[in-house]
Amino acid sequence: MHNPTAGLACHLAKLNIPEHHGLDMHYVPPPNKKQYYEQVWAAVRRIPSGRVATYGQITQMLAQPEGISLDDYSVSAARWVGLAMASCPDDVPWQRVINSQGKISHRAEHGKQKKLLQEEGVHFENEKINLDDYQWREHEPGDRPRQGRLF
Repeated sequence: MHNPTAGLACHLAKLNIPEHHGLDMHYVPPPNKKQYYEQVWAAVRRIPSGRVATYGQITQMLAQPEGISLDDYSVSAARWVGLAMASCPDDVPWQRVINSQGKISHRAEHGKQKKLLQEEGVHFENEKINLDDYQWREHEPGDRPRQGRLF
């Protein structure tokens, strides 16, 4: 019998996250994982040194894939970004993607991620980054987002 979450379990193991952690029955994998990951990596490459973006912020920069409902995308997309970061090429500044609380997500490279961000001038207070100070905003207020079709 085929287990559709077997690949997810492998990625979660790389992140040192138990298979059941934070997952619910509504999780769906991206319909074209390679294409979605490439879009994630392209977005992350635009984050300048000394700035960070959240997993959810990256999802908002990307178009909702065809064939995925808005509900499924809302539930799954930030996880897709996390999985893309776990397998990104060397030229992607993975350290600049953090969680919505301003914290580094639990993974084997936690110490390395913090060190790289500090080298870029990002300051931590109580293991947290102040998003008001360091969150990257691709567009100035009033600019129109370049987001693709959502519905």
